[in-house]
Amino acid sequence: MPNNAPFQRAADAPPLPTGIVKFIVYCLAGFRGWIFLMMLLETGQAACSILVPYAIKAIMDGVTHLSGATVLESLRGPLLLLAGLNVAEILFSRGSGAVLIIMGPRLRQRTTKALYAYLQYHAPRYFGSHFAGALAHRISETAMSVNHTTWSVLCDFWPILVTFAVSIGLLFNVHQGLGLLVAGWVFAYVSLSYWLATRCQPYAQGYAATRSLVNGKIVDAVTNILNAKLFARLHFEREFLDGFLETEVQAGRRTFWYMERVRWFQFTAAAMLKVGTVYYALTLWDSGLIGVGDFTMSIGLALLIISDARNLTRRFLEFFEYVGNVANGVETIVQPHEIVDVPGALPLEISQGRIEFRNVCFSYEPGQPVFDGLNVVIEPGQRVGLVGFSGSGKSTFVSLMLRNYQLQSGRILIDGMDIQQVLLDSLHEQVSLIPQDPSLFHRSLKENIGYGRLAADDTAIEAAARMAHADEFIKVMPEGYDSLVGERGVKLSGGQRQRIAIARVMLKDAPILILDEATSSLDSVTERTIQENLDRAMGRKTVIAIAHRLSTIAHLDRILVFDQGRIVEDGGHDQLLAQQGVYYRLWTMQAGGFLPEREESNPLNGSASNKD
Repeated sequence: MPNNAPFQRAADAPPLPTGIVKFIVYCLAGFRGWIFLMMLLETGQAACSILVPYAIKAIMDGVTHLSGATVLESLRGPLLLLAGLNVAEILFSRGSGAVLIIMGPRLRQRTTKALYAYLQYHAPRYFGSHFAGALAHRISETAMSVNHTTWSVLCDFWPILVTFAVSIGLLFNVHQGLGLLVAGWVFAYVSLSYWLATRCQPYAQGYAATRSLVNGKIVDAVTNILNAKLFARLHFEREFLDGFLETEVQAGRRTFWYMERVRWFQFTAAAMLKVGTVYYALTLWDSGLIGVGDFTMSIGLALLIISDARNLTRRFLEFFEYVGNVANGVETIVQPHEIVDVPGALPLEISQGRIEFRNVCFSYEPGQPVFDGLNVVIEPGQRVGLVGFSGSGKSTFVSLMLRNYQLQSGRILIDGMDIQQVLLDSLHEQVSLIPQDPSLFHRSLKENIGYGRLAADDTAIEAAARMAHADEFIKVMPEGYDSLVGERGVKLSGGQRQRIAIARVMLKDAPILILDEATSSLDSVTERTIQENLDRAMGRKTVIAIAHRLSTIAHLDRILVFDQGRIVEDGGHDQLLAQQGVYYRLWTMQAGGFLPEREESNPLNGSASNKD
């Protein structure tokens, strides 16, 4: 997309910003009140914690000025202050914890929902370029990192800022020199910690990338462990993995050695503050400029500051890691949507099912056209087969009809309505597709079949299953229609998955039906029976069938023969055979009932695209 082009997103997609800070603010938009409350509670907790040395100072001052009364009576005020500060710290901290419990899961839920909703509107080309597992992991990682980034600011940096501010204020109240000493140390320490954290970030990111790479190699090796056994390559696989593990060790050492140098800085800076504060406070006390209570408070404040500051670099590193995760998630998912509904798009209304390709031009890559001015009309109720070698344009024809890709020029009309001008959901609601390799949800068989029509009752679902000849194997499964099918339907055979997909489409009963080798995974007996049921289900629907086994489409009304993005022959089976042209050669070339990938010595072996 050109840099000056507007950012295109689907109308129903959440308006996610592309900037990291704006994205986090968007996710936090519904939690402003909770965030403000949490800041107040964290402020109270940090202030109470840092004011404890002040209470100790009051006690020490009281001890040095005891006069007659008992110790408890003389120190009642300071003791109550100390107890009150501790009780308040507990209440503030647990109040903050309660807010985190209430807000945390909701914030993650909101971020996950927004990212998934945005992801849903990406085009098939986008999903073809990204692994599904990686996208799911990226959504989860981004949602978690938004939470961690928020907690880092609210529960780490903000309390530390309050601690530093209150401490420096108390020390200035004791003696201006002490305040300046600690303020200077805090400024230098925070600045250097931030700088060191930015320097360490590439090491940490490189180590994380290496860990991800090694994890991917382990997953790949485990997935293919049967191959390793069959080829007696167990030792080879261990050696292969050792190389990546060694790379991870080296990356880890580089990161940890850098962090060790950072810790040297932290401990050295902390020691300097402790020694410097004690020495300076002693000189002030020796000069009579501060009292014993002031001296005690100064040392206590210095120790508390060191305790909070010592892990500041680590917190910066974690913060940058979380922000980096959010940035990666935003960069991966919040991209412009390729296919969106135009303003004022209308729902598609199909009364007949007439399909027309009018001067359609399309290419996957610039300069490599698949269709260049394609014109064809499929009349209402016609059953049309598409044949041709791989790369001839059959699958592209269907994909464009489903509006999976954007045309460069031309129009595709259904009952006179341009599909580029209609609501995409309404198009998909009225066009059914049975793919060659169907994918199922890891849900029950009933839910997978019922996906075709969500309001369908058990009777309708079972009727569709019977028509697809799925009922016979479903009934023998332990839980029948409630049996889970596994991820992408792995618990079922290829033929069983295909029958479930056929049942799902039969239940949907859309006016336009597309079959992409819909019975290729079935045995010949089952295929013949299901084909008869499909023929009955077709009724007066407009049907488009892609076939590599020409016998499955020989009975259709019409056959379109594709070659290099052109329709080179058009007619019925007998008519095309009688012409003894391309279709006749395809029919005679079939091996085992299937077309070969290409014809070696025939002009048909060319291909305009690597897509069907």
